Amino acid sequence: MSLETATNCASMNSLTGNIPQSFGNLTSLQELQLSVNQISGEIPSTLGNCRQMTHIELDNNQISGAIPGELGSLTNLTLLFMWQNKLEGSIPDSISNCHNLEAIDLSQNSLTGPIPTGIFKLKKLNKLLLLSNILIGNIPPEIGNCSSLIRFRASNNKITGSIPVQVGSLQNLNFLDLGSNRLTRFIPQEISGCRNLTFLDLHSNSIGGTLPFSLNKLVSLQFVDFSDNLIEGELISSLGSLSSLTKLVLGKNRLSGSIPAEFGSCSKLQLLDLSSNQLMGSIPATLGKIPMLEIALNLSRNQLTGEIPEDFTALDKLAVLDISHNQLDGDLQYLAGLQNLVLLNVSHNNFTGRLPDTPFFSKLPLSTLAGNPSICFSGNQCFAYDNKGGGSSSKRRGARVAMVVLLSTACALLMAALYIIISSKKRTRGPHDDCDGDGDADLEMGPPWELTLYQKLDLSIADVTRSLIAGNIIGRGRTGIVYKVTVPSGLTIAVKRFRSSEKTLASSFSSEIETLARIRHRNILRLLGWAANRKTKLLFYDYIANGTLGALLHEVCGREM
Repeated sequence: MSLETATNCASMNSLTGNIPQSFGNLTSLQELQLSVNQISGEIPSTLGNCRQMTHIELDNNQISGAIPGELGSLTNLTLLFMWQNKLEGSIPDSISNCHNLEAIDLSQNSLTGPIPTGIFKLKKLNKLLLLSNILIGNIPPEIGNCSSLIRFRASNNKITGSIPVQVGSLQNLNFLDLGSNRLTRFIPQEISGCRNLTFLDLHSNSIGGTLPFSLNKLVSLQFVDFSDNLIEGELISSLGSLSSLTKLVLGKNRLSGSIPAEFGSCSKLQLLDLSSNQLMGSIPATLGKIPMLEIALNLSRNQLTGEIPEDFTALDKLAVLDISHNQLDGDLQYLAGLQNLVLLNVSHNNFTGRLPDTPFFSKLPLSTLAGNPSICFSGNQCFAYDNKGGGSSSKRRGARVAMVVLLSTACALLMAALYIIISSKKRTRGPHDDCDGDGDADLEMGPPWELTLYQKLDLSIADVTRSLIAGNIIGRGRTGIVYKVTVPSGLTIAVKRFRSSEKTLASSFSSEIETLARIRHRNILRLLGWAANRKTKLLFYDYIANGTLGALLHEVCGREM
């Protein structure tokens, strides 16, 4: 097949230099794939002559300059990927002439100006990703005409104005991310029209008003982040009916009233953050009955009163608990059995009594306990301060307490890493442990990591490595072990860890990257990226539940890949 009719795929070849102007002479060229290289210079306007073009993929390069308006002549274009470059200027209005466009990703550039109104007239557009630019202006009401839109992400820009009520017309919208902008006014009640919405992120804006009561109609919601805004009024008890919700983040607002007991009905909730508000009343006992609450519960910096509910003894999966800066009282004994805790902060309350006699509490730093009038260590050493000045005995007692605290803090610093590893292994032992004969002695999780992603994934290497445990193994073979990994954003991927004892580790790892990264076929697993440090090498793939992943994933204990 001649070059004029072939797909020009040169991704991941460490190419340098500019895109030749002569590419515009390839009038039958259909796909231009130059992703993940070191290409610089500007995008040639002559590409507008390639009228058969359906795919332009220039992401992950050093391309600068403006997006040429001539690309608006490519009426067959379905995919336009230019993310993670150095592009400047505005998004050309002529893009709206590409009426077959289905996916646009211009994220992580330095684009300025408003979002062109015409983009939302593209009837086939299902993905519009504009993250991390310098875009300004309002979100045009014409967004309501873009009925095919599934994902709209424009976080980390300078977009102003309000969220248009026309967003409620987007019945196919699954993912709405407008965080870290300058949005104002309120969240429209009409947003309940987005019946398929699973991800809603509006954090770090200046949105006011109250929480829309219609949120409970979004029954597919899994992730909600309205933190760092100006939202006021009371929490909505009907949010407890969102049975798919895994993360609810409402911290740093002006919410008042009490925490609804109905929140305990969110049975899949893994993270609840209501910190830095003006909430009052007691902590509902029902929060202790959320079976999946394992990432964090943050109720800090409110005006909560009363004691820690006895039901909190059931939060045996919880990693982070922060109830600091409230007016809580009673003792901490109901927290003694929380074996998975990695971080606990109960400072600046009115707690009394002895600390639970457990290794975790013995290593807590003073800062997480400070500001409580009468918390005691084992024995008779308590944080009992004499506000009237105190005598020599009180000073000696204070000196002894200070010495204990210093020693405890030193031990905590020395043992923190070991403790976290041991705690992780304790909480992750499961039915797969018996068939995990490989062990993790050769697994190094510390930095520095080299991370390369071929798709824009909302994850960090820390999110991945903490899930590489025996309970998440879904396959093993000659070259490595495969894990099912779900990161805090809700994304689920398959991660293959290569065996570091393999003599051909480097060549096997490189060969698999080079081969799979180039393949684009519906029946072949997509490589999403990779990570490596001194001893550990990881590959990230699509995870297909109940699908067929061939020799990579359809592995059971004892079988070879």
